[in-house]
Amino acid sequence: MSILTLRTMQGDLRALARTDAQVAAALERYGYPELRRRPPGFETLLRAIVYQQISIHAAAAIWKRIEAAVVPLTAEAYCATGDDAIRACGFSRQKLLYARSLAELVASGEVPLDALDQMDDEEAIQQLVKIKGIGRWTAEIYLMFALGRRDMFPADDLGLVVGMQRLKRLRARPDRKRMLKLGEPWRPRRSAAAHLLWHYFHKTQDAMRADKGTGKPAKGGGI
Repeated sequence: MSILTLRTMQGDLRALARTDAQVAAALERYGYPELRRRPPGFETLLRAIVYQQISIHAAAAIWKRIEAAVVPLTAEAYCATGDDAIRACGFSRQKLLYARSLAELVASGEVPLDALDQMDDEEAIQQLVKIKGIGRWTAEIYLMFALGRRDMFPADDLGLVVGMQRLKRLRARPDRKRMLKLGEPWRPRRSAAAHLLWHYFHKTQDAMRADKGTGKPAKGGGI
């Protein structure tokens, strides 16, 4: 299959809408989602580590310092930068270990980012999870956003879980097993379906906030 672009994503969603009435209804009500993309490579994976489990504002401040401390922002340049300089950017001890693992594995070629395009989805995921701090969710998100893989479905993502619950009108949030079962009919177009679920989650969240009179939009996320 070709990569995920705005055109292919919209085509995939139209195909899904022909067989899934709830997808069709979501598209009719809220329109097409925007396409999320990130450039492939070391910088995007490092950014994912920086943004893990902290506020967007704190992560953005750390990221700005990293960009100033590591020039150019490559795995090789990162390896040549001492831990003290990285720690001064605001890294925790754990993230310092994660980022060093990423830089060393990429710089050595043990995790060949440039070769991921030649691998199938599962093989590429197994390469990425060799890196400390990169789990399956981050690997799937990277393959979707950075490499444009069209059948990624990060079933543990909270936004997808809540989006699925609302789209399918489920009483409870589906666990990973049920998420995968519900997403199975969407193969091999699950990346487009994931974008729609995120879109549906944010649109319904905004509507709920408006009903409560808060006027606060839902926050975004991603790699």
